[in-house]
Amino acid sequence: MSRYRPPSPPKSAYITKKGFERLQAEEKDLWLKRRSVVAALSAAAAEGDRSENAEYIYRKKELREIDRRIRYLQKRLPILNVIHEKPSNLDSVFFSSIVTLEDLDGEEKTYRIVGPDELDHQPHYISMDSPVAKALFKKQLDDEVTVTTPAGKITYMITSIDYE
Repeated sequence: MSRYRPPSPPKSAYITKKGFERLQAEEKDLWLKRRSVVAALSAAAAEGDRSENAEYIYRKKELREIDRRIRYLQKRLPILNVIHEKPSNLDSVFFSSIVTLEDLDGEEKTYRIVGPDELDHQPHYISMDSPVAKALFKKQLDDEVTVTTPAGKITYMITSIDYE
């Protein structure tokens, strides 16, 4: 059995202004954290035998993860398109909209459609590349939307659309 995995499809390059600022702040913080990790790593390396030095091994792994994230941010930030203004048609669902959906049971869910790079900031954020967001784009208030999920098809009614 092979370990090959096909590459994932490219993520959309859109992001809100707040999300972009968070990623820039994260990169800056990682550079500061990297300095302290390098200092701790060199202190651990000076202790002698590195093969059984747990502090040295831990710091090497930590430095590798920091460097991986910095590399990703350095490649990703320049290609992101920051969306500053609201769309001209505020009655339809577009990027950065806050959409409230009601399913057939009357249960309401609220989502904010954002870029794939800012999903970890809030629990109700969904990626614009997700099946739900793709089904919602260009829909209007009181439209029915059917989304295909692994559990089956789910039908929602759009009850509100808002932009911050």
